Amino acid sequence: MRGPRAKAGPRIVGAGDSTLIVEFEARVSPAVNARALAVARAIAAAGFAGVRDIVPTYCSVAVSFDPLRTDVTALGAALEEAAARPAPRGRRTPAPIEIPVCYGGTFGPDLPEVARRAGCPEEEVVRLHTARVYRVYMLGFVPGFAYLGRVDDRIAVPRHATPRVRVPARSVGIAGFQTGIYPTETPGGWQLIGRTPLEPFDLGRAQPCLLQAGDAVRFVPISAGEFARLSGEAAPA
Repeated sequence: MRGPRAKAGPRIVGAGDSTLIVEFEARVSPAVNARALAVARAIAAAGFAGVRDIVPTYCSVAVSFDPLRTDVTALGAALEEAAARPAPRGRRTPAPIEIPVCYGGTFGPDLPEVARRAGCPEEEVVRLHTARVYRVYMLGFVPGFAYLGRVDDRIAVPRHATPRVRVPARSVGIAGFQTGIYPTETPGGWQLIGRTPLEPFDLGRAQPCLLQAGDAVRFVPISAGEFARLSGEAAPA
């Protein structure tokens, strides 16, 4: 009789001649994500010549490099060593970054539909969305777009079948178990439930991205008047 099947360990694969990718278990998990972030930090700290970018995702890390400058053998060995380390323990959970959000109305045109799908009042959707502390799993799509999870299952609604051509900057949306903030005006299919007066991405800051992978986030509901005060914009009618 066969015993339980062992879990596959991390693997390293090439993507062309200038990128190596470390792949962990293909699942959304804070523990798996923590391992990916630990590998990204280790390679950044190693300071390999020619490394152009280090991009952690939910469960992988992509390292792009200049093949004419980087010792690929040494980089691969460092990735193998970092990936083989056990999940990091003892790291302090960061204090949540509070993101004020004005929910519904012009700012959250999909809030009624999310409430309908959830079978609850709009106020309950807001309560559920603001009740959790979310993990920033990764950045992607456009600069400063942070993928946060997980939302309460009751409000985990699918994307729009047909994306909007324009989603206003700083819109807060839900797509499946994820929630996030659009840093700039862009096409997008997430269900929009509100808007924040904060700038998720600002090149005028020392660190342009407001949120980083591994951060903790809590959304805080605010009124339209408070939104206007914080953003300097007129409150929606």
